[in-house]
Amino acid sequence: MLKEFSILVEKDEAEELSDFLMDEGVYSVSIEDADADSEDEAPLYGEPGLEPERLAWNRSRLKILVPADFPIAKVLNKCCDELHFKVPEIEAETVVPDNDWVRITQAQFSPTQISEKLWIVPSWHEPPNPNAINIRLDPGVAFGTGTHPTTHLCLEWLSSHALCGRSVLDYGCGSGILAVAAKKLGADIVMGTDIDPQSIEAAKYNAEQNGVEAGFYLPSKLPDEKFNVVVANILSNPLRILAPALISRVKEGGSLVLSGILERQAEELIELYNGLCATLDLKIWKTSEGWVCLAGQKK
Repeated sequence: MLKEFSILVEKDEAEELSDFLMDEGVYSVSIEDADADSEDEAPLYGEPGLEPERLAWNRSRLKILVPADFPIAKVLNKCCDELHFKVPEIEAETVVPDNDWVRITQAQFSPTQISEKLWIVPSWHEPPNPNAINIRLDPGVAFGTGTHPTTHLCLEWLSSHALCGRSVLDYGCGSGILAVAAKKLGADIVMGTDIDPQSIEAAKYNAEQNGVEAGFYLPSKLPDEKFNVVVANILSNPLRILAPALISRVKEGGSLVLSGILERQAEELIELYNGLCATLDLKIWKTSEGWVCLAGQKK
C-alpha cells in the first residue's frame, strides 16, 4: 500500500526540498500551483520567448508518494533542517489504492483514426483496420501521439495530399509522428528537426519501430536542403520567429503547413508569412476545437 502526503511550501523551497526528499527515498514528488483556480493563480510556462522571468509559483503544493510505513515526519524534519527551511505542516494524507497503473494509463490511449487510410495505434492494441496505414506509437517524452487537434490536423493534411516521391521536413518533430506518417504515406526523403535532444532520440526510436527511414537532427546539424513539404506543428510565437527560416526551406512549388495556432492568432500569422513571401498564399486549411492548420503553396 502507498500513501500520498501534501505539504505547502514557498516559492524558493519547492525544487530543493523535492530533490532532498527524493534522495531520502520517497517514490515521487509532484509540484503543483497551490493557488490554481484562484485570483492568485500565475502562469509558470509560456510560449518560447514569452516565459515568465522566474519559473516558480508563489506557493507550491508538494505531493509526496511513499510506502505506507515511510517515516514522513522524520524525513521532512531532516531535509528542512539541512536546508534551513521551516518545517511545513502536512495538510493532507491519502491512501493510494493498489492498482495496475500501467493498464490504467494504457486505457487512456486507444487507436486514433486520422483518415480512411491512416491510423495511429499504440503498441498494446491490435490495428482496427489491418489494411490501413497503421503507425505504431506510444506516449513518451516527446509531444505527438495524434490525439491533440494540432497533430491531428497536420496528419489529416499529409494524408489528403499526394506525397509519393516528394521530400518532407518535419520542423519541431517531437515524437517524429509527422515524419513517420509522411514516409508511410509515400514520401521519398523525410527529415525532422527539434531543439530537444530527447525528442530526436524518441523520433529515431519511433521511426525504427515503424520500419521507416527518416533522418532526425538538431537544428545545427540539419542538412542545408529545401523540401517539397515543410510542416511545423509548434506554437504561434516560435512560428513568428521562425518564419524566414521555414519559408526558406520550401522548394518552389512546394507547400508549407503550420499548426499549433489558435483561431485568434491565424490572421496575424497569415499576414506575416504572406508578407515575407508574396508567392506563398498561406491561408486557413482547416480548424478543429479552436485550433487551426494553415497551408500554402510557394508558387
